[in-house]
Amino acid sequence: MAACVVLPIGLEFSGLTDSKKISASSRDLLHDQIHNSGASVGIGQASVAEIEDLNILRATMLAMQRAVLATTPSPDYVLIDGNQLPEIPLPMRSLVKGDTRCHSISAASIIAKVFRDRLMLELDKQFPEYGFGQHKGYGTQRHRESISGYGPSVCHRKSFRLN
Repeated sequence: MAACVVLPIGLEFSGLTDSKKISASSRDLLHDQIHNSGASVGIGQASVAEIEDLNILRATMLAMQRAVLATTPSPDYVLIDGNQLPEIPLPMRSLVKGDTRCHSISAASIIAKVFRDRLMLELDKQFPEYGFGQHKGYGTQRHRESISGYGPSVCHRKSFRLN
């Protein structure tokens, strides 16, 4: 899951930072503020099959590429969180810890996390035995126990190792 956000010039949000450093309720509030601000937002995903075929890093780059290409209007310049750059036909630069250094990257982090968390809540309805609503797909002890007990679901990577 990845997002691209182009914030309107001069627009600032209080509390905008790395999505993992703020509460779920703050993320939800910021998510709605970003969407209602006139920001351009694009979401990109890679499927389980693509992750299996490409590997997690290349699938992440694909999701980033899709997020940027889904943003309308398109950005003039792309700032990427991390130290890798996806193949995008635009000028770009990577920023290590970009989600704490750049508001548009922070906004994208929040949009992607809220979108993913909401997707996990939907998966929880389809597969309640896995507890997606609680662990949101992270490799918690409960998640590992569920996979061990029930086997992987269609939304789990077959190549993922429990140990």
